[in-house]
Amino acid sequence: MSDRQPPRRRVPGPARPVRPSGGRRPGPGARPARRPGGPRPNAPRVIRLGSPRPRLRLVSLALTLVMVAFVVRLLQVQAVDAGAYTAKAEQNRYVGRTLAAERGGITDRNGVTLASSVDAYDITADPTLFTAKATKVADAPEQAAALLAPILGQSVDSVAGKLRTENTRYTLLAHRQTPQVWNQIKDLKNTLAAKAETDPGTADVLGGVLAVPASKRVYPNGDLAAGILGWVNADGKGGGGIEQQLNKQLAGTDGKIRYAQSGGRQVPTAGSTETPAVAGSDVELTIDRDIQWAAQNAITEQVEKSKADRGYVIVQDTQTGEILAMANAPGFDPNDLASADSDALGNAALQDAFEPGSTAKVMSMAAVLEENVATPATHVVVPNRLHRGDRLFQDDIDHATWNLTLNGVLAKSSNIGTILATGQLGKTQQEANQVLYSYLRKFGIGSATGLGFPGETNGILAPAGDWSTSQQYTIPFGQGVSINAMQAASVYSTIANGGVRVEPTLVRGTKDADGRFTPAAKAKKTRVVSEKTAKTLAQMLESVVDDEEGTGTKARIPGYRVAGKTGTANRVDPATGKYHGYTSSFAGFAPADKPRITVYCAIQNATEGSYFGGQICGPIYKDVMEFALKTLQVPPTGAEAARLPVSFDP
Repeated sequence: MSDRQPPRRRVPGPARPVRPSGGRRPGPGARPARRPGGPRPNAPRVIRLGSPRPRLRLVSLALTLVMVAFVVRLLQVQAVDAGAYTAKAEQNRYVGRTLAAERGGITDRNGVTLASSVDAYDITADPTLFTAKATKVADAPEQAAALLAPILGQSVDSVAGKLRTENTRYTLLAHRQTPQVWNQIKDLKNTLAAKAETDPGTADVLGGVLAVPASKRVYPNGDLAAGILGWVNADGKGGGGIEQQLNKQLAGTDGKIRYAQSGGRQVPTAGSTETPAVAGSDVELTIDRDIQWAAQNAITEQVEKSKADRGYVIVQDTQTGEILAMANAPGFDPNDLASADSDALGNAALQDAFEPGSTAKVMSMAAVLEENVATPATHVVVPNRLHRGDRLFQDDIDHATWNLTLNGVLAKSSNIGTILATGQLGKTQQEANQVLYSYLRKFGIGSATGLGFPGETNGILAPAGDWSTSQQYTIPFGQGVSINAMQAASVYSTIANGGVRVEPTLVRGTKDADGRFTPAAKAKKTRVVSEKTAKTLAQMLESVVDDEEGTGTKARIPGYRVAGKTGTANRVDPATGKYHGYTSSFAGFAPADKPRITVYCAIQNATEGSYFGGQICGPIYKDVMEFALKTLQVPPTGAEAARLPVSFDP
């Protein structure tokens, strides 16, 4: 064996890193030194990523801009335009409606109801709930209209048009419908809604139909006193009569309510604001329902029997001026204006101007007596014809020369005798005209009655200086001057009241919502003639009824002394302005010795039977006066009538 040791094998260990120049050891993160030699032919290529910082900056900028936009919008909504947006939101969410005040009632003097208000509903709709989007059908308005129109009494097109109204959440379908109508609609709504839940093919087209509580005016006595009461129109305002004249007191003050809604229904938890309505005042009239009924029945029957154009009756308390009845025929039912004759609407007793005829002679006689130019016993020779001015005057009948007293002139209603008597009022005819004119004015002719009634006429009375040649002779017996029925009645009430004219009244007072009664203002009083003259005239008017030669014998009432006067005047036709037909009338009061009640009746253009006032209005006067005397429990007369002479022996 050789002493020589075999060579040792070197076992390779981990490669030592090559120090970079300068002898420094590589630090953390230093790139490892490349191995000598070129790149390996199969080594993967290294992809270097770009820096993320630019992208982060871009995203941050975009987010910042978005946030700035949100902040700006938020500031605009909550700060700059907060009020406008709040109002717009409330407009869409909150709705308001008027709370109608309950209209006051109207009663007669005894508290009997003549007009009242009952519960009703305004049928309304929200048009936004009838759109195709809301109902899922294109013709929802037409479908709803087909169901509603027969109930509301309207055409399908009309209802559908209202349901298609744009830019609103409220439309009125029908005013003041009865509870029965709303119940019908509710039943339909419930049935349709229930069917829509179970049948996908059925659309709930009535979901947007609503009802607002309201009230409806009713007149429980039908056409009784309709001319006085008037009516209430579709807007809830008085359209005529007392309803119009005292609309402000009757209507009260409407309230308001504002509340949140959803789907056409009020949201109870969202709160509401409300201004309560104040009910209107009740009005108590002076009329007596029973006397009004008697007057209306009597005039209606006679107008129909005579086939006349119209007629009126007025009953007045001679002492207070209160109107106890004011009846017109034909009349109308304020509950059913659609069926009323337009010519019958209103109150003809106050609105018609007509020539009164011989009932006006009492004013001429009042002037003659008051001026002391004659007495009831003064002799007046009445020829068959009298030539004055450009006319030849006559009485209603041909007669031989009459030898009458002044009382007889009135009793026999002589036109010629009246012309002769009034001619003594002045030294000249012009002076006489002026004196007569002054008395006519004192009696209220040519002036408003004081009632202030809608449509009332003042009548026509020209100044004395303007009287034509014929008027200065016709006005003394009631032609050439025009009055209304209330003015005519007031003349006789003035005589009955001892020569003092009391303005007529129709309202006794009002009662407010708290029950406080406020009486009407006291009627104005004016002395027209002396008490002596009035008493003498009352005795002369008795001769018209009591004396067999008088023209008013059909007005007699057993047990009572009656003072009255007939009238038959040529009538001016309002359509042509020419004389055609007659105005027949009767006026008077009773008891003649202690007057309590005045009754005036007039009928226009009676075409069948008699047209003389004593013949067709005398019986009406008797029936109405007798009923009124019994109703007011006026005792019969005790003293005997004076029975003044009617004629004299030459």
